[in-house]
Amino acid sequence: MTDVVLITGASRGIGRATARLLGARGYSVGINFVRDEGAAQEAVAEVQRAGGRAHAIRGNVADEKDVVAMFDTVESAFGPIGALVNNAGIVAPSLPLADISAQRLRQVFDVNILGAYLCAREAARRMSRDRGGNGGAIVNVSSIASRLGSPHEYVDYAGSKGAIDTMTIGLAKELGGQGVRVNAVRPGLIDTQIHASGGRPDRAAILGAQTPLGRPGTADEVAEAIVWLLSDAASYVNGALLDVGAGR
Repeated sequence: MTDVVLITGASRGIGRATARLLGARGYSVGINFVRDEGAAQEAVAEVQRAGGRAHAIRGNVADEKDVVAMFDTVESAFGPIGALVNNAGIVAPSLPLADISAQRLRQVFDVNILGAYLCAREAARRMSRDRGGNGGAIVNVSSIASRLGSPHEYVDYAGSKGAIDTMTIGLAKELGGQGVRVNAVRPGLIDTQIHASGGRPDRAAILGAQTPLGRPGTADEVAEAIVWLLSDAASYVNGALLDVGAGR
């Protein structure tokens, strides 16, 4: 596997922590972002300080043209992509399903499902050996919400992550013979900005205290799992859904 990786939604949170750790391992990292260019450039600087190379790429994962352009940009900068961290995702304010609008459902599903599928598809086209690729690894960032359901909060988000779990299992079987391993991490209550975007900035701290480990997790702890799944140390791991959630 080459050491060129694209991380979607890498300007903050889990994506940024993963970029930083991969930089320390000598990777060349494509930092995808959609709005905050300043944060993306900060992530680039962190990767470079860690010892890697990085390039920021603006793009909406739910837009097919943007997805193709992201991959093209990374390959122009660093060479063939050998890894994808399919991380971009959004959440909306806590509501029961009865109060969620169709517009919100479309937005969450477009980014979290369609976007993830488009990125995985593009990675498959470029990495698969039967299409001229050199193999590689894909790690999808799902959520423990996929098995808990997030009642009264984010049933739409939880459902979108359930789709990612299913895609991971199916794609692992499609691509395993083509030299591409596909796995997912399912973070639990991780202290990142996504909770604030859902209207509850203190959610991870409050609910994290109720987990068996008694605290929320950090983006760096999830990044360690992602980087392991990308590495040769996980060479026989394919189709796995790895929970990083304190046993919740």
